[in-house]
Amino acid sequence: MITFFAVLIRIFSNSMSNVFQKRLTISGVQPYVINFLTYLGLSLICIPFVFRGNFECGHTAWLNAILGGLFGALGNYYLIKALKSGELSVLGPINAYKSVVAMILGIFLLGEIPSWVGIAAVGLIICGSYLVFDATEEGFSLRLLRQKFIRYRIYALVFTAIEAVFIKNVIIYTDTFTAFCFWCWFGALFSLVNVLLHKEKIGRLAQAAYKELFLIIVCVGIMQYSTNVVFARMNVAYGLALFQLSAILSVLLGWKYFREKNILKKLTGTVIMVIGATILIILK
Repeated sequence: MITFFAVLIRIFSNSMSNVFQKRLTISGVQPYVINFLTYLGLSLICIPFVFRGNFECGHTAWLNAILGGLFGALGNYYLIKALKSGELSVLGPINAYKSVVAMILGIFLLGEIPSWVGIAAVGLIICGSYLVFDATEEGFSLRLLRQKFIRYRIYALVFTAIEAVFIKNVIIYTDTFTAFCFWCWFGALFSLVNVLLHKEKIGRLAQAAYKELFLIIVCVGIMQYSTNVVFARMNVAYGLALFQLSAILSVLLGWKYFREKNILKKLTGTVIMVIGATILIILK
């Protein structure tokens, strides 16, 4: 039951965090600022509870934590950049391609040849994405890659897929809370580096922006901790398969909060993509 509720909480908090992130970028706040302040806020929240952590772990856990923080900061940054100009009802379903990326890497790095069922699952993802992307101006074509928000979302899904492996390793060597603290602190460190690379100061936010930022911090914190709970009790691949359900919620939220169009067509395509991604990941 804990795992079941953790999955539901993760799906809802992840989708809602995307809504608030998109709202804040629309108001003019830069993605790298949102990324850093989110990690910073979560890092400060962890400090009073630091005594509960298991930080006397080996160098392997620390190495995985550092790499997880790096890829997590990159993934979240590119996700926010994608949300700035892209439709939530399009960006959410793209996450289903994470399973396809994993399959391709398995072919070239591990020599894993997919079965006919795996190939059929990829076909479902492609067919579903046809319906989703056909609702855009470019349609289902390579012209989509000319859109920066599509490329940013692809970068985000690749980085977060890699991040998940390192998070799982940290949980194995420590526990869910320690892994969460590591994720916050190293994410803050690498997102700060990103801010410095942009060579811009973080100005004062508008008063309304603080509310959105607070909601982002709450949702992202709940999302990541519930993710750790799921990873501690379940194979990462199965967890990622269940998380695909958030794509359906993203389509509905895109319609509710941003009045995005062609929702029925996108929703149908998303359901097909989720089925394909789930089959592919579970087979993995």
